[in-house]
Amino acid sequence: MFNPFKKAKTAIKLIRRRLLHVPDEEKVLFNARTIYSGTFNVLYRGIPALRCPFDYVMYQMIISEIKPDLVIEIGTNLGGTTLYIADMMNILGHGTIHSIDIEKKTSDIVAMHPRIKLFTGGFKNYDINEAKVFKKILVIEDASHMYEDSLEALYTFSPLVSIGSYYIVEDGIVSTLRREEGFHGGPLKAIREFLESNENFTSDRKYCDMFGKNATFNVNGYLKRVG
Repeated sequence: MFNPFKKAKTAIKLIRRRLLHVPDEEKVLFNARTIYSGTFNVLYRGIPALRCPFDYVMYQMIISEIKPDLVIEIGTNLGGTTLYIADMMNILGHGTIHSIDIEKKTSDIVAMHPRIKLFTGGFKNYDINEAKVFKKILVIEDASHMYEDSLEALYTFSPLVSIGSYYIVEDGIVSTLRREEGFHGGPLKAIREFLESNENFTSDRKYCDMFGKNATFNVNGYLKRVG
């Protein structure tokens, strides 16, 4: 039996398919994994920077907001982000960055920047007294991402952070990518434990959720000192 309603539904479905069809070259397809893959191609002034572009935007906002006297960066690598932060400080006309790694791998453009001071031997060998002469301090932790290292660095360096400033724990995204087992639970496990026992810090949703719920590689990692 002829069913006009069924024929109409079929026609509507065909129209919808045509309307919803998007040529391959116009499709928008991305997720945490594609962004993660792209970070390995990110350069700043020609130097590998290896960081999510969302976080780059937020870093310059935080530096502009806080105007820190000192940024302690744990994990220099090749120094692209180090140079980026130093250049932001140049624009503001204020601030110094202490960048710490196991060994020096940076080029001269990083090592010779007047606002950058490089330290080797890892964060466990950094002399905290180097930071005590500064008033407003921001910390960015981008070390091994191992749970144990992240937690130790949190307890070591968080007391240096000035009220209203931030301790940024990088790469909690490893949990989203289901790689936390290789990092013994990773940064997110360290953040959870730290916040449970420390009322002076809170995950600042302003930055964690700026582009969507935890649309950042530093998942729950923008820790603001509030007390």
